[in-house]
This record gives sequence, structure tokens and C-alpha cells, in this order.
Amino acid sequence: MQLSRPLVVLLNRFQPSAAAVMLVLAILVGLGSGTGVLLFRWSIDIAQEFYWHQLAVVLSSYSSWAIALIPIIGGLVVSALRLRLQQTEAGFDNLSNAVAREGGRLPYAQIPLKTAAAALSLGAGASLGPEGPSVELGSNIGSLLGQLLRFSTDRTRLLVGAGAAAGLAAGFNAPIAGVFFALEVLLGDTFGTTKTNFNSNVSVVVIAAVVSALVAQIGLGGQAAFNLPAYDVRSYWELPLYLGLGLLASLVAVVFTKALQVAREVFAGQVVGFTWMTKLSMPSKLAIGGFCIGATALVFPEVMGIGYETVESLLQDAHFSVDLLVLLLFTKLALTAISLGSGFVGGIFAPAIFLGAILGSAYGQVLSLILPDFISVAAPPAYALVGMAAVLAGTVRAPLTAVLLLFEMTRDYRIVLPLMAAVGLCAWLVEQLQSGQISTLGAKKNPNTEDVDALSTIKIAEVMSVNPLTFKYSTPILQAAQIFTSGYFHSALVIDDSHHLLGILTTQDIERALSLPNLSHHQLSKLTVQEVCTKEVLHTFADESLADAIRRMAARDLQQLPVVDRNATSRVVGMVDRQSITTAYTNALTKQAIADKIASNKAESPHIIEPKEADEILASSEVKSDDLRTEALSGERTL
Repeated sequence: MQLSRPLVVLLNRFQPSAAAVMLVLAILVGLGSGTGVLLFRWSIDIAQEFYWHQLAVVLSSYSSWAIALIPIIGGLVVSALRLRLQQTEAGFDNLSNAVAREGGRLPYAQIPLKTAAAALSLGAGASLGPEGPSVELGSNIGSLLGQLLRFSTDRTRLLVGAGAAAGLAAGFNAPIAGVFFALEVLLGDTFGTTKTNFNSNVSVVVIAAVVSALVAQIGLGGQAAFNLPAYDVRSYWELPLYLGLGLLASLVAVVFTKALQVAREVFAGQVVGFTWMTKLSMPSKLAIGGFCIGATALVFPEVMGIGYETVESLLQDAHFSVDLLVLLLFTKLALTAISLGSGFVGGIFAPAIFLGAILGSAYGQVLSLILPDFISVAAPPAYALVGMAAVLAGTVRAPLTAVLLLFEMTRDYRIVLPLMAAVGLCAWLVEQLQSGQISTLGAKKNPNTEDVDALSTIKIAEVMSVNPLTFKYSTPILQAAQIFTSGYFHSALVIDDSHHLLGILTTQDIERALSLPNLSHHQLSKLTVQEVCTKEVLHTFADESLADAIRRMAARDLQQLPVVDRNATSRVVGMVDRQSITTAYTNALTKQAIADKIASNKAESPHIIEPKEADEILASSEVKSDDLRTEALSGERTL
């Protein structure tokens, strides 16, 4: 951070435009990410050369099965690096949390060690992929620039997203998919509040991805990742068969993500029967993982490492029996979970693509056996390609990224409709099957249905506005519109003479009323809020949690909910909105971060503040939404 002051002074002296600064930084992020990914891929090749050629020759002189020791040796080497890392968790989890909760401030000083650990893991045969570390590398470069220049949280997040796009673009030679990955998974709906901001931010991400992909093409070549034979859709009647593949892909994706979670819990000693794992050191756990990899490789060598050679064979219609494909599917799934759970470093893009190719190829072979006389179906490679995109979409919950990634990796657009149909169905089914669970790959700045943990312990009564803006049912709509615009409100409750809830009025309701055709000024002046408001209103109770409220809001894409008396649901006791929940969410995470810091440093500092004091400090700095609303609106609250 010593460079930050001169850089800031330089920017302050010349005062370039924000667009020019971000353009230069996007190019720097792209150059840094592309170069970093090149070095990373070369490091993997060097590690593979050492493990499987030089070391394998030495070990094979003792016994043919001794090469199974290579993953164990690799695990011990990786453990030496991981013991020096402050964060032991690898992958997208920390990246997503940093974007959502820490303003994109990543521990960039650790990225050389983490990248080296990933290269050694993949070189030793861990059943993982290089794309996750590539994304993390690019994101850390973006975070480094944001922190050196002391940028705001939003700009730092943007640079992290640009770095993620650049990392994926270089890792897969897929700049378009990289851009959509950043928008779809990392940055989400907080990417831009206005059209101008959105366009400017997209430009930063696009430039970083293009520059990074160009650097990767110079170093690695511009050829497609997979070479495909000629095939196309035989009949439109075949489309339902691809939907069936999407259904199966959703099941594989759900089982895969669950297996990853269970494996982590097993190696952490959180599963009954495996509590003894807590007594093991990291080298011991990695040695166990390496043993599983080595033993499995003696029987199924196809599941070791990245696995793109097997995928290429399937796309070239190499012969694999259905029985073997099913065995490879479950073996790869289990081995990837063990690799990640035991502590090897890598991504899950490549394993998801492998699983999809296996599933699709097996599905295509079964169809060719049972339907030859009834319908002409495409060859198994077509189903393998669709399966790759579908399982990937279900695993990372990014359907657009998956579709575009497969297009760019194969440069084949002939089966676009089946591909989109299977991916769309798979992504939707996974969302339904895993609703309420926390995604292991993505997080957003604003609380959503996936961010329920931090909100489940906070009651609505703690953050609701007890004095919301309220209109009598007979209030003219023009008067309501004037109050909305003068007080910067976006919603209000509509009540009757007995103060019973009739509905809720929003700015969208007012806009619809003002845009009604053939409505004279006289008719408009007679229009009341009761005639315009939304009468079918979801509500919540003061004793429910914010997690309950955010789920109800997400179900109907609402921005606010009235809080009613549990014993009399027509009596309003307050209002809760997304902004209040976001504030509470941020405060809860900040309190947790303070508590974690206290727990880690308490032994070193005898005079450190207690968690109770941290709560008091945060509470004293909070601005209640009621105070803001009261200041914004002068006069009576009920009209």
C-alpha cells in the first residue's frame, strides 16, 4: 500500500476524467490477468512434467503401482503452501463474499501462494480445474488496483468484477462468457443504478476481458478448446429429448454441489462418524485426498486432473460403453468432492464440464438404442455438448455464462435451440431444488433469498418503520403524487377510516394511473388512491425474521412489505423495505467481522474491546429509517 499515496497525488494533480481512469485501469487489469493466467498455465505444465515424467520414472522403477503415490506427494507439497495462507478456503466462496460483504477488498498479497498451490494441485492430478484460480487471480489484480488507488467500494467492486471477467476470458479463451460471468455471478443487480452507470461499467468489464483474452491468445494460441465433428439437429421433434437431458443435468448439478458441501464438512469433522477429522493436520488431510486420487487413478485414469482429453474424446464420438460412462460420472463426481474437501486448490468449471459431457454422451447412446425406428436423433457428441453447458449452468447458477462459454469454446452454433432449452430448464430446476440454500459460487451486495443466514436472527421489529407514510383511501392521486415527489418516497399504505389496511400505493401505481389513455384532467383530479393502489398485498409480522421478509419480497419482486398485527392482520404496525434490510444485513456482517477479529486477536491484546462494546459502537452510528422519513416529510403522516 506504500504506492497508494503517490498514485493518488498524481491523480489529484492531473485530475483525469473518471472514464479515462477506468479505461486505463481496465487495460491494466486485462494485461495483468492475461499475463498471470499464462504464467499459471505454464506452471501447471511444468508441475505435470515434474510429477508424471521425472518423478513417475523414478517411482515406476520400484513398482508399477508406485505412481499412485504422486498425488500424495503433491498433496504434501500443497499443504506446505496452504499452511502459510491466512485463508484456507479456496475457490469462489471467498471471492463472492469479498465482493458482497467487504467491498471487493481481497487479500491480494496471498494470490501468488494460492496460484502456486493451484498449479501444484492440478499438476499432481487433483480432479479440479484451472478456471477458478484464473478467475481468482484476475479478481485479486483488480482489487489490488482499487485498494492502491483508494477507490470507493463500488469502483473497487467493479475492478474485481473486471478482473474476474478477464481471468475467465483468458482461462477459457472466451471473453464474451467472461463478461457475462462477471455480470451474472459476481456483480449481480447492483452493477449500475442508472443506464449511464451500467453502460460505463460494462465497458470496463468488456475491455478487461478483451485485453486478457488477447494476451492469452498470443501466449497459448487462438484455437478453439474443443474440435467438433459435423452434426446438427435432425428433427424439431428431437427438442423434447434435449429437455429430458436438461432434467437429468439438474439432478447431476444438485448432487454435485451437495457432494462438494458434504466433502468439506467431512474433512472439517462436522459429519457424524468423521469427527476424528478435526484432530488431523492439513498435511494429513491432503495426504488422504491424494491417496484417494492415486488409488482411483489406477482403475479410472480418465477422472484424474482437468479431464479435457476425455471430453475431447467424447466430442469426437470415441467409443465408451454406457456402463463405463455411468461409472466415470459417479467416480469423477466423488473424486472432485474429495479433492476440494481435502484441501487441494482448483476450480469446478472443468469438472462440471466433464460431468456434463459424460452425462450427455451416455444419454445420447441410450436414445440411439431405444429410438432408432421412431425418430432420427443426433449423434452422442451433440448431447455431450448440450450436457456440458447444462451441468455447468446448474452448478454455477449462470445459464447465460454457460451457453456463451460453450459457444466460444466450440465455436459451433448449430444446436443453439436445444442448448438453450436444456440449459434454461436445468438452471430453473436447480433454483427450485436448491431454493433457500446458500450458493457456493455467487453472492450479491444486496440480501437475497441466498443470504438468509445473517438475517435469520434479526427480527423485523428491530428495523421496521413504525411511522410509515399513510394515505386515507379518499386522497386524490395527484396529491399523493406531489407528496411522493417532494419527499422522495416510493411507497405508502392506503387505509380506511378505521385505520385498516386496504392496499399499498407505489410510484409504479401512480405512473400507470397518469399514463391511462383517454383520461381527462378532470377525471384524473377525481381519481383516488383507493382506485389505483394494489389491493392484494403480501404482509409480514413484527416477530418474524428479516429472512422471512426477504423471501416474501423475492417471491413477488417487491421492494417493501407492510407489517401487521398477528391478531388483526388488517391493522398496520409498520413497514419494512429492502433498503432497511440491506442496512441491517450490512451491520450484522460488520458486527460478525468485528467479533471474528476480536476472537483472533484477543490473546494478543489484553485491552481489546468486547463484542458487546462493538454492538454499542455500531448501534450509536446507525441512522434509523424512521428519523429519515420524519425529516423528509413535513406535516401530518396520514392524509
